[in-house]
Amino acid sequence: MSDAKIKAPRGTYDVLGEQVAARLQLESRSRTILEGAGYERIETPTFEATELFARGVGASTDIVRKEMFTLEDGGGRSLTLRPEGTAPVCRAYVEHGMHKRRQPVKLWYLSSFFRHERAQAGRYRQFWQVGAEALGSEDPAVDAEAIVLLNTLMMEMGVRDATLRLSSLGSVESRAVYRERLQAHLHANEGDLAAEIVARIDLNPLRAFDSDHPGTRAVMETAPRLLDFLSAEDAEHFAQVRELLDVAGVPYVVDSTLVRGLDYYTRTVFEYTSTALGAQSGVGGGGRYDGLVQQFGGPSTPGMGWAAGIERILLSCDPHHTAPADLELFVAVEEHSATLRKTAFALASRARSAGLATQIELAGRSLRGELSHAGALGARYVAIVGEGHTVLKNMQSGGQETLATDTVIHAVLRAHSDL
Repeated sequence: MSDAKIKAPRGTYDVLGEQVAARLQLESRSRTILEGAGYERIETPTFEATELFARGVGASTDIVRKEMFTLEDGGGRSLTLRPEGTAPVCRAYVEHGMHKRRQPVKLWYLSSFFRHERAQAGRYRQFWQVGAEALGSEDPAVDAEAIVLLNTLMMEMGVRDATLRLSSLGSVESRAVYRERLQAHLHANEGDLAAEIVARIDLNPLRAFDSDHPGTRAVMETAPRLLDFLSAEDAEHFAQVRELLDVAGVPYVVDSTLVRGLDYYTRTVFEYTSTALGAQSGVGGGGRYDGLVQQFGGPSTPGMGWAAGIERILLSCDPHHTAPADLELFVAVEEHSATLRKTAFALASRARSAGLATQIELAGRSLRGELSHAGALGARYVAIVGEGHTVLKNMQSGGQETLATDTVIHAVLRAHSDL
C-alpha cells in the first residue's frame, strides 16, 4: 500500500481557520440583508436531473457543453452536480406550487456548485455562491431591488474597486430581430473570428461579445448593439430600472456588450466586477429570466435573480471586513492541577451558557504562555483561576482585579454592557 500523500482534487480546496470565520461573517451579512428584505432561505439538492440544466441553462452554453459533472445512477438516470442555482430554484418553485403563494416569491441560498473549468485563482471546480431569486413579478422595482441588495452586500463586505455593469437583452421577440442582424455581421466577417465563435453563429451569436480572441474582439467593435433594437416596452422597462438605481444612489455603467453566459436571460442583465481580482474580475451578477419557469412545466412566471461567488467576494474585499469573531473571555489556570482544571472548565461552560464567546486553556501552557496565547487570540478578558479566587485581567487596559470565581461571569457581562 502506497504511503504517498493524498491531496485534494484539482480545483477544490479545504476551508480552514480564519477562512471559516470570514465565510460565516459573509453568510451572516447575507442573511441579515436578504431576509430583512423578505427573502427566505432555500437549499436545493446537490445533484439534479441532467435535463434540468440542458433545458434551462441552454444546450449552447459552455456550462452544458463542457463544464458539467454528469453521472449515471444505478437506475440509469443521468444526474448532474448543480453548476448554477437559478434552474434548481425554478424547478422547486414549480414542484412545490409556489405560484399559489403571494407573488413575488423571494428566495435566497448559499450553496456549493460544480463546474469542470480550468482551475486558477478565483476559479474552482467546486465553489460557493450566495444567490437571490424573486419570482412572480415583472415590475422594474424587482430588478432594481435585487441589484441594490447585492450592492449592499458588496459594500458591507468591503469589495474593492467594484464596478456595476448594466444592460438589457430585451424580450425574446425583440432579441430575435437583433439576432438576425448580428448573425449577418458575424457571417460577413467569419475569416477574422475564432473557430469556436464561427461554430456558434447560428446557435448563440451573442456569446461572441465574451470572446478574448483578438480578431473576434475587433469584429465585435463594429457589431450592432442589442440596446439599439429594444422594443418600446423593453426600453421603458430598462429606463425605469435605471431611474430606481439612481434614486437608490447605486452607480453603474451601461455596457451594451454585456450578455452574460446563460441562455435564459431576458431584459435586465448586470455584473459586478472588481479589478482587485485580476483576470477573473467577475464577482457576481445576474438578470431577469421571464420564460424559465414555463420551461419546467410551470405557469408563465417572470423572474429576476443573481449569484455572487463567495471565494471571489472574499478575495476582493478588505481584510479587516473579515476579521474573526471577538473572543470575550479566555479561561486560564494559575497552575495545572486536577482541581483547578475542573473549576476552569466549569467556569468556561457557564460563560458560554451566558452567551460569552469563551475559550479555555487546553495545551498545558505555563501561565505566561496562557496569557501570550490569549493575547494572540484577541481575548478581551482572561480569567486566571486559582485556589479560592480568580484574577480577571483586562487585556486591553492591562488592569486586573481579584474576584470570587462565581462572580467572574457577571463582571464580564457588566463590563460588556458598559461598552
